[in-house]
Amino acid sequence: MPLFRRKRSNQDPPRPEPGSGPATRAPAGPARRIARDGPDWRSYDPIAETYARVHAPRTALPAADLVEIVGVGAGARVLDVGTGTGVAARAAAAAAGSAGIVIGVDPAVAMMVEARRAGTGVLYAAAEAIDLPFRPETFDAVVSTFALSHFDRAETALFDIMRVLRREGRLGVALWAVDQDEFTGAWTEVAEEFAEHEILQDAYRRAMPSAERLADPARLKDVLHEAGLRDIRVERRQYRFEMTSEEYLQGREASSTGRFLRQMLGDEFWETFRRQTREVFAARFPPAFNDFRDVLLAAGHKPG
Repeated sequence: MPLFRRKRSNQDPPRPEPGSGPATRAPAGPARRIARDGPDWRSYDPIAETYARVHAPRTALPAADLVEIVGVGAGARVLDVGTGTGVAARAAAAAAGSAGIVIGVDPAVAMMVEARRAGTGVLYAAAEAIDLPFRPETFDAVVSTFALSHFDRAETALFDIMRVLRREGRLGVALWAVDQDEFTGAWTEVAEEFAEHEILQDAYRRAMPSAERLADPARLKDVLHEAGLRDIRVERRQYRFEMTSEEYLQGREASSTGRFLRQMLGDEFWETFRRQTREVFAARFPPAFNDFRDVLLAAGHKPG
């Protein structure tokens, strides 16, 4: 039985739970308030080092492909929106060369600190996608990897992105496709022993409210078209990531659901959760394995 359950409204029908009296589980209300009243668990700043070490090598592969699809050329002015640890910005800088200008923007300063440690040739600025500090039509190309899903309305971010993109300039975005595999299933199985499925789904949607909608290629294409992009190409590619079981689990702990659980459970229950995930993975999987993930790569141009 999960430690934490979704707080129900007065309209929700009661649901019987045999053997789960008050002495055997934490109350739902306070658990929900822990997640809402503490530091914002959605922030990437506290997990920047882990993200750079575990996730950046994975996201670098689709980021490089996206830069190629967009067609960043020598001397181009490129903006990377939601740059994070800078994998797409560095790929764009390599394509644009010394005559180009590449700027990465992100609200998470600690992530950009990790980006600067990883290499030079890119300028970084703390900024939100919905209020970019640039003049209209500044950039020849804009790329955004795994960032649009974080907005309540991706259309709002795309409005300002299109504003700073020059006419005939190209925009490219990368997003994770919805995947269910045995590794995700095992981690989720343990997570749902500590918190109800509904509360974990609610946390995921609060952190990435547009993820499910934009994981549909047709809907992604519609959103980009409504933003003003034309000749849009959406492609689904599969990537193979080699990793150890420990690296995978650290990556899951740095995910939005992992950050939510860590804040909600507190130190004692969090360590119990971590031990249990490692026991499950040691029993079911080898110490190192291949993780296959699908990514949607989309690109188009702004009409002249």
